[in-house]
Amino acid sequence: MPDPAPAPVILGNETGSFPHSVLAERHPAIIRQVRASLPYGPERQRALDALLADCTEGVIEPLPPDAHDGDRWAAWGLDTYAGQSWFDVPWLWSESYFYRRLLDAVGYFGPGPEQAIDPFRPVKLTELDAPATDEELAALDGLETRPPDERAQALLHGSLWGNRADLGFRLSAGGDTPAAAPGLVADDSRTLWSLLPPSGTGTLCLVADNAGRELVPDLLLMAHLLAEGRVERAVLHVKPHPYYVSDATPADVLDALRRLTAAPGAAGAYGRRLWAATTDGRLTVRAHPFSCAPLPYAEMPDDLRAEFAEAALTVVKGDLNYRRLVGDRRWPPTTPFADVTGYFPGPVAALRTLKSDVICGLDAGTEAALVAAEGQRWRTAGTHALIQVNAGTDGGRGTGAGA
Repeated sequence: MPDPAPAPVILGNETGSFPHSVLAERHPAIIRQVRASLPYGPERQRALDALLADCTEGVIEPLPPDAHDGDRWAAWGLDTYAGQSWFDVPWLWSESYFYRRLLDAVGYFGPGPEQAIDPFRPVKLTELDAPATDEELAALDGLETRPPDERAQALLHGSLWGNRADLGFRLSAGGDTPAAAPGLVADDSRTLWSLLPPSGTGTLCLVADNAGRELVPDLLLMAHLLAEGRVERAVLHVKPHPYYVSDATPADVLDALRRLTAAPGAAGAYGRRLWAATTDGRLTVRAHPFSCAPLPYAEMPDDLRAEFAEAALTVVKGDLNYRRLVGDRRWPPTTPFADVTGYFPGPVAALRTLKSDVICGLDAGTEAALVAAEGQRWRTAGTHALIQVNAGTDGGRGTGAGA
């Protein structure tokens, strides 16, 4: 099937649009949250004030001359976008660069006492240690009596809907967790399970999104797949440094593992199995620099492409990773998912709750019903979700249209 014609790239310059609200409202809220979370000194406070003024009223400024990743960001488009309004460049790029600049403002890359201190760690730990997490972990006890396939489906949906714990989304949603969702707008779970058969010998790659109460169900799903022999090895891809408020880093993986192993009942057993899988090499953590790139996965480097090509399945979690997977463009919602992910080097599945405008792979009837019931709010409210799979029958040889 021929590639679809490229759809317009999403920008943030349309007043009243969701991307505009993120740049104009959410980013200032994140700066205020960071200021309140840790006792930064006057120099860091001034840097945060400057970033606040810059990202709302100024233009994109270059990184400091001694930035360790200056060449990388130049290749990622900084030389092109410097001097332009934050609102007039691709929204994915603008959001990503905001977080890179925020880390500079708080001294994350050093040298100094703030070096490598995650500015979002307090809110991540609050999320992980919340009483609601205890309740969710306790529910695993009842699940253990169910048949393996039923447990697998429950854990898959736990990983899917756990994305509603995304801290960045809750900042702009008044802090409320969305109500129980009415269901999925697309469900390719049968195809997903066909790629992970019992007695599987392949590798699962899971590209994580958020830490805390989303990462825990991701780990539980991986533990189940390893224990049931559906995969021989699992690779958890996380961010190499703090990103998008709540995105998972290697340190967040360790926090989640400690949280699980300290829990009573079935949750603790899951944690111990994960701990053992990590120590014997069946579960590994990967933090590739491209995980924080402001680019779609269609532009992934060759080494990352080779990793995904070897996997029996790559599961891409969350809204941001979905935007990067299909390209952050205004696709007609009925654009086939397989068409815009044809570039991917192997079978790929997306687990995502809907919290931004980009969407593809819907049938016309589903789209019409959603619009009739909710207007366009269904795209961003976090009350709908999808499981979409491209089984990669063409071996990932397509060029795709997500660039």
